Amino acid sequence: MSLQTGGSGAPHSSASAERDFIISRVFPVPREVAFRAWTDPARLCHWWGPEGFSNPVCRVDCRTGGQYRIVMRSPDGTDYPLKGEFREIIPPERMTFTMDCSENPEEWHDMFNPGRDRELPRPTLLSLANVWFEELAAKTKLTIQITFETQAIRDTFLKLGMCEGWSQSLDRLEHLLAAR
Repeated sequence: MSLQTGGSGAPHSSASAERDFIISRVFPVPREVAFRAWTDPARLCHWWGPEGFSNPVCRVDCRTGGQYRIVMRSPDGTDYPLKGEFREIIPPERMTFTMDCSENPEEWHDMFNPGRDRELPRPTLLSLANVWFEELAAKTKLTIQITFETQAIRDTFLKLGMCEGWSQSLDRLEHLLAAR
């Protein structure tokens, strides 16, 4: 596994590097299998989110312009909804989608903007995710790049455990793929 939170070069441009989070891992399965684990809600719900989280809602319309909605439930019962739109789907090579966290709990939003006016609508904290599935013989190198609106938002996500959360999600994905 490799992790980058800045720098230059593929798969991101240096112009947005300070707003990017990038994580990669190689899985011992063909990329069609890895791609399907991202696009089939019956599979996605079993690995998305950190260890101990469940996904009681996992709806995916995996096509350009299609919508998705995932509700991650923490071990303490707190729900963390995520929704967005698929901007581009190129099976089994790549997908691009938005990530909207506006429905997350008030306390979660307070960490991004302490002292905010709770009477106002919650911010979306919209980000853009690109996921590449690179074929390596009978393996797949998966690279996830998330670009945030600002470096400060990215840094807050990092402080909240984004790196650990994605690492645990990919561990769960690895276990799912091994059991296929």
